[in-house]
Amino acid sequence: MSFSSEIKEELSKLSNLANKELVKAELTGYLTTSNASYQNKHVKYSTENEYNINRFGKLLSNLGCMNYQIDMRGKNFVITFEPILEEQFFYAESDILLSNLAKQVILKQENIQKAFMRGCFLGSGSMNNPKNTYHLELAFSCGENAIFALDILEQYGISFKLLTKKKNYAIYTKEGEEISKFLALAGANHSVLAFEEIRVYRDMRNHVNRKVNCETANLNKTIDAAVKQIEAIKILQKENRLKDLSPSLQEIATLRIENPDASLAELGAMLSKPIGKSGVNHRLKAIEKLAEEKHKE
Repeated sequence: MSFSSEIKEELSKLSNLANKELVKAELTGYLTTSNASYQNKHVKYSTENEYNINRFGKLLSNLGCMNYQIDMRGKNFVITFEPILEEQFFYAESDILLSNLAKQVILKQENIQKAFMRGCFLGSGSMNNPKNTYHLELAFSCGENAIFALDILEQYGISFKLLTKKKNYAIYTKEGEEISKFLALAGANHSVLAFEEIRVYRDMRNHVNRKVNCETANLNKTIDAAVKQIEAIKILQKENRLKDLSPSLQEIATLRIENPDASLAELGAMLSKPIGKSGVNHRLKAIEKLAEEKHKE
């Protein structure tokens, strides 16, 4: 089962159907989404998710709408019924628009707003597998409904973006923190915990990967520098010029040849008179410069 389906399963099992206002708000959320339409004087809602259709049927029954029909069309469940809650919507062509009255009712209470957003997610919400990437999206049939949902989320400090598609509109986020806040707002508390566990794991893995990459880059840099230093020393050896170097340069050259994998700090500690890595670097740079000067001649 996908993470998105797990969220919908949890939300569909919430036992809050005794409150008619919350039932209306949740059903209203369903009907504002891209999966709901108005055709031939009937409302249709379509989904592949069995939890969605079961919850939708319970909402209708709870409001006294028993005369609905559920059919299978391919992989989709399609529920059809005559319009209800006429004061909540404008039924225009294929779109179902929220009325001003519906907006006022939804905005008056926090619980009603949460129920509405829960219905929006159940109606058309989707979420990627958070182990791979963060992306939560809600699709709407018209821009007006999408913007209203966006405004509600902003009231709770939840930042989503508006996306215009060919036929529909969507609001979405790719931020883990915003996804977590949205799931909590919708009432998916177990999903929040599961998501946060994945977030912690991903953050830790990313931290380790960054550290390993950084250490690898530093190691590669050290190896490249050592190779260049050894090549310079070998040039001087070949030309029998090492004997002309100062004792301190001869000593560091010998140690570098004998210890090709050693760091500058380790080389400095091996000297008869130990010095820091900056001092070692200065001596090796001097050897490189002498080799380069000879090469140019």
